[in-house]
Amino acid sequence: MENLINFLENKDISKSNIFSELKCTLEEAKILQTLTLKYIEGIEEITVSSLLQEIYSSKEYKHIKKVYIIKNLLGLGWITRNTIIAQKAKELSSLELLHSNISLSSTFLKLLEDDNYDIKLPKEEAYKDHLEYLKDQFLKIEMYQKLSNFRNSFKKDSPNIESLKNRLKQLEDIIAKRVLKSECNLEVEEIFIEFDLSQKEKIIFLALLKEEYSSEIETLRDMNTLIDLVSEDKYEKIKNRSLLEEGSKLVENSLVDFDEMLSAFGGVTRSFYISEEIIQKIIRPSKGKKEKKIKLGMLVKEQDIFELIEPKTTLDDVVLHPKTAKILNNLLKRMDRKVLSRLKEWGIVERKKGLDTRIIFYGPPGTGKTMTALSLSKSLKKSVLNFDCSKILSQYVGESEKNVRKIFDTYYDLSNKTKSSPVLLLNEADQFLSSRTSQSLHSADKMHNQMQNIFLEQIENFNGVLIATTNLLENIDPAFSRRFDYKIEFKKPDFSQRVLLFRNYLPENALYEEDFSIEKLAKYPLTGGQIKVIIKNTALNTAIKDEPIFTMDEFKNSIQRELKGSFGEGNSMGFIVS
Repeated sequence: MENLINFLENKDISKSNIFSELKCTLEEAKILQTLTLKYIEGIEEITVSSLLQEIYSSKEYKHIKKVYIIKNLLGLGWITRNTIIAQKAKELSSLELLHSNISLSSTFLKLLEDDNYDIKLPKEEAYKDHLEYLKDQFLKIEMYQKLSNFRNSFKKDSPNIESLKNRLKQLEDIIAKRVLKSECNLEVEEIFIEFDLSQKEKIIFLALLKEEYSSEIETLRDMNTLIDLVSEDKYEKIKNRSLLEEGSKLVENSLVDFDEMLSAFGGVTRSFYISEEIIQKIIRPSKGKKEKKIKLGMLVKEQDIFELIEPKTTLDDVVLHPKTAKILNNLLKRMDRKVLSRLKEWGIVERKKGLDTRIIFYGPPGTGKTMTALSLSKSLKKSVLNFDCSKILSQYVGESEKNVRKIFDTYYDLSNKTKSSPVLLLNEADQFLSSRTSQSLHSADKMHNQMQNIFLEQIENFNGVLIATTNLLENIDPAFSRRFDYKIEFKKPDFSQRVLLFRNYLPENALYEEDFSIEKLAKYPLTGGQIKVIIKNTALNTAIKDEPIFTMDEFKNSIQRELKGSFGEGNSMGFIVS
C-alpha cells in the first residue's frame, strides 16, 4: 500500500509516486486526494455538489464553476458516476453532473494498491534497437486487446475504457516521438512506409507480429479477433473485414498470409500469420541496400522448359468424388503451418525445410487431374511450374537423360533465385513412370531405363511439392510407386456429379426448350471433360440458328458423336463449380 500512503501524506501531490501516472493537473489530483481520504474513512461515494462545496465553497457559486474538473476525471477513468443509466462524461451537462453521486474507480484503486502499475508508459527517448521498439508496440497491442475485451463484455460502458483510451493515446504519441529520435534501423517502420499502411492495418500487422514473438498460446490469429481490435461497433466490424480479405493491401502485398481450416461446425476458418519472408526481414534487417526480389515470371520467360501457371481456382471450386475430396483435404491439413511446426518440434521435418510431398493423380482422360492439381496448388498458395513430359524424348542417345536432370536443376535454380517454392507439375508422365525392361538389349530400351533411373533418383531426393499425372497406374514401376506419398484415383463422375457439372457449364442467359432436362442428359456416362466439349459444340450449333434455343435433341446428337469418338475424350483441365 505504499502508493496509497504516499499519495495521502504527500502535501506536494506532484511529488507523489503515482502523479506521473495520473496525467492530470494538480487541481484534479487534489480532488482525487480528497476522495481517497473519504474512501479510507468509509465514505465510498459523495455527490459532486457536496464535494465541490467542501473544497471551493458555494459563495458566488464557485463550486459550480469547477464541475468541469469532475468531467475531466470521469473522462480519464479515475472516478466513476454511480447511476443505472450509462452515459459518457463528455455527453453530460454540468447541471446533470452536479447532483450525481461519484466514487473512485476500480482502476484508480488498483493504482493506489499496486506498486507496479501494469501499464507503465516508457520514457520519451530514442530507441536503442528494434527489440526495444517492438516492446512498446506489443504493449500497445495489449492495450488494444483490453479495449476489445471491454467492448465485448458487460463492462463496455465502464469509465475505465476512457482511461485506457487516454493511456493508449499517450503511448502512441510516445512511440511516434521515440521513432523520430531514433537512429537505429526499425524495419517495421520501413515496412509501414513502403506499403503505405493505414493505422488499422498497422495494428493488425503488429498483432500478428506479436504472436510470432510470443511463446504463449496463440490468441490473435483468428479473423474476428483481429477485426475486433480495430472496430468500435458491429458496423465497423463488417466494414473492416475487407482489411484481411483477398485483394486487401496486407494480403495482396504478401505481408500477411492465412491458412484455411475446417471448423468443428463444418465451416471454414482462417488463421492469419506474417509471411516468412517478412518475418526474416524484421528479425534480420539488412544494413545495406535492399535486394530487389526477382519475380518468378521474369525468369520463366528466359527458359523453354516450364510453363508458369498462376492457378485461379481452389479445391472448393472443383467437382470431386467424395473420397478424392476427403484425401485432398487431409493432404491440405498435413501441409498446414501449425502441423508443420509441430512436426519440426518432433524432429520429423528439418527446421529449415518445408514438408516434401510427392503425389500421383491417375485416371481416365477428362476426369480433372490437371485442373485439380492447379486448384490444390492455389489452396496451398503456390504458383505452378508445369512441364509437358512429351518434350523429354530425344532421338540422340544420352540427350533424354540430360533433359531429365535439366528439369529438376532448372526447377531448383528458379526456386532459389526467386526464394519461392512453386509446385512442380509433371503432366502426362506415363513414360517416366512405366515399368522398366530387364532383358532387352536394344539401345533405345537401355536409354529409356537410364532415363527412368535418373528420374527415380530425382523423385527420391525432391524438395518441395511434386504432382505427376498419368492415365494408367497399372503400368507404373513398383519402384516409383513407393516414392510417392499419395496415389489419388480420379474416377468418372457419378450421376449427381454429372448433374452438377451440367448445371455449372450450361450458360445461364441462354434460352432452353420447355422440356429441357439436365437429369436426362446426366444419365449418359460422360467425363467432366466430355461434358464441357459437348456443351461447347452444342452451343456452336445452336448459335448459328435463327432461333438459338438449346434443345434436348441437339444435345443428344452431340453426346452420341462424343461417345462414338468423333471428338475424342476431350482435353479438359478440370471441372469448375460456379
